[in-house]
Amino acid sequence: MAGAFSPEAFAETYNVSRETLTKLVAYQALLGKWQQSVNLVGPNTLAHFWHRHAADSAQILRHAPSDAKCWLDLGSGGGLPGLVLAIMLAESNPEAHMHLVESDRKKTGFLRAVIADTGAPASVHHARIEVLAEALPAALQAVDVVTARALAPLSDLIGLLAPFCNPSTVALVHKGRNWQEELTASEQYWKLTGSAHVSDTDAAARILEIRAVGPLSG
Repeated sequence: MAGAFSPEAFAETYNVSRETLTKLVAYQALLGKWQQSVNLVGPNTLAHFWHRHAADSAQILRHAPSDAKCWLDLGSGGGLPGLVLAIMLAESNPEAHMHLVESDRKKTGFLRAVIADTGAPASVHHARIEVLAEALPAALQAVDVVTARALAPLSDLIGLLAPFCNPSTVALVHKGRNWQEELTASEQYWKLTGSAHVSDTDAAARILEIRAVGPLSG
């Protein structure tokens, strides 16, 4: 998949309608506008939005249960992958809802602006992940899918997402070229069940699918 991936190529690859593509284009425009005053993504990646951000986010849907309704995106930042997924889920699974967790007030302002503009089925939780996990609101007590991208080393990330998981929850997390090292380090502290999928956007990276997580006893 080339870095010059076009909106049309994205739509064909991920089977999205013209309406959904239009909403993603609107999201791209807002990302560029807000990036001028809020650091949402790496500035050099904006020119490669459809490859580096849209496709990198959209691939998550291939590994998630098709009937998943309650989605949780940790450390949402500029809305990746959470907002891309929410916009796509509005078409592919109308009963789904994305919960975006972000502690930075300016970034939550951006997330809410995109939701208002695109009608994405999403809610923003302005809170630290640890604090939200402690409170565990009713809406997050039956999470089907947890996502996270560029948030923390895997061992730390598992500690953040574990409180939101139940036996049927699937965690789908982006990991870069050091994914195997991070996984090995995590297995010193956590009992994990899952698999690793080659990323659509980087053959050396992986989408880690974690279906069971718990601390090692002892």
